[in-house]
Amino acid sequence: MTNPILPGATLGVLGSGQLGRMFAIAARRLGYRVHVYSPDVDTPAGQVADREFSAAYDDLEQLGEFARSVDVVTFEFENVPAAVTDCIQQHCPVHPSGYVLSVAQNRIREKSTLRDAGLDVPDFREVTSADELRTAVSKLGTPSVLKSASDGYDGKGQAVVHDADQVDEIWTALATEQAILEQFVDFECELSVVGARNTQGDFVHYGPFRNSHTNHILDVTVCPSGLSVNVNERAIGVARQVFECLGVVGVLCVELFVTKDGQILINEIAPRPHNSGHLTIDAHRTCQFEQQVRAICGLPLGDACQHADAAMANLLGDLWNHAEPNWEALLTCDVKLHLYGKAEARPGRKMGHVTALGNSISDADRDVREARKSLLNK
Repeated sequence: MTNPILPGATLGVLGSGQLGRMFAIAARRLGYRVHVYSPDVDTPAGQVADREFSAAYDDLEQLGEFARSVDVVTFEFENVPAAVTDCIQQHCPVHPSGYVLSVAQNRIREKSTLRDAGLDVPDFREVTSADELRTAVSKLGTPSVLKSASDGYDGKGQAVVHDADQVDEIWTALATEQAILEQFVDFECELSVVGARNTQGDFVHYGPFRNSHTNHILDVTVCPSGLSVNVNERAIGVARQVFECLGVVGVLCVELFVTKDGQILINEIAPRPHNSGHLTIDAHRTCQFEQQVRAICGLPLGDACQHADAAMANLLGDLWNHAEPNWEALLTCDVKLHLYGKAEARPGRKMGHVTALGNSISDADRDVREARKSLLNK
């Protein structure tokens, strides 16, 4: 068994956004130091870290210095070049592994790996040209969903194919060399299961969380899901299989579709804490970010017990369209406000979130939506 990395050590984070920020806060509370690495300066994570490395991901000299300054490295976003993990692994452990990262970075590789492990995913075809897209559409039918194989998130890099006549137009607009066409899933709801696995192979999970989206961006998450025990247990079982088949060490989220006939399909995975798991900060005994610290350091995982029904609502930059949001009005509500320290508000940009706790998910859902709406009061 690997010796645990104990408090007082220095933890490294690749990426410096809000997920890195909340990880750093959890790590500091446990007595660790934190260094973050990204091409940016004065970042959400950098504002609370002990040291902020600002350099390109292909700057191997700076990456080496970063890796030598820490005891273990983790991720706060997955679009990191493979060469980065190769460089860092020469100096210290990386969790999750470069293999897990590579699976998550490419949708074709992701779906193929999960399917080959016996897990259920929507039917799909690899596409590299308009002609291949036309053939794939003839196999999967319409509507179907075309996605770039890599780099897409929050609805970016994807389009719904409603008619075969759209193929040339959609392929040109996507502007990619490799894509995946997926069967359109007529789902009842979307779930996510966030879990953590440490170096000893111990596993804990949250949720499932039930998620609702607006314009392909997560809008509100509630937990418990409000679904049957059977559906919840099957969703958790799927997530555990993903952890085991990939050998994950760290935190990972499995995003799921629940179809109208009760089937559970994997939509995608994220090898890091997840937006839907932010409510664990206020609603659970051990939040997803503390679990990330514990997991990558080889410590015992924390109790993931939920102590109140909860709902989380994202705060997007659109709320800043005409004026500074009315923070005084929101803070009169019985909610928890989390802002990420981003200097510039842009439409669709995640600037923070609000969490409400209640005696039921319907109460928490209502309260968090009303609190967010109060930000627009003048």
